[in-house]
Amino acid sequence: MAEHVESAAPQDIDPEDAKIVTLARSARARTGAAEGAAVRDTDGRTYAACTVELPSLRLTALQVAVAMAVASGAEGLEAAAVVTDADAVGAESVAAVRDVGAKAPVLRADARGDVVGVVEA
Repeated sequence: MAEHVESAAPQDIDPEDAKIVTLARSARARTGAAEGAAVRDTDGRTYAACTVELPSLRLTALQVAVAMAVASGAEGLEAAAVVTDADAVGAESVAAVRDVGAKAPVLRADARGDVVGVVEA
């Protein structure tokens, strides 16, 4: 699996990107999960999810959000966001986004919703 490089957060966040950060933050808060995530597809639809940790199934929040988008017929992704306490977005999460949105930036935000890093294509 290719390594991904995270850059510093941009000074100004696009309003549509801010929306998916808010959705990701809400998903995390609502469930108390380790991570919350949201993606925006190329039609502008959004999908929010949280980490799934069951005895028989473990998925990152971004993997769930990507799966929801694909299951709804999304043909591509414009952007993704994950709210996490981790210092980086996991490779498995980035890989799920890249499978559907090769050029989609992956925003990493803290619990306050402040974007602290971006994984670019």
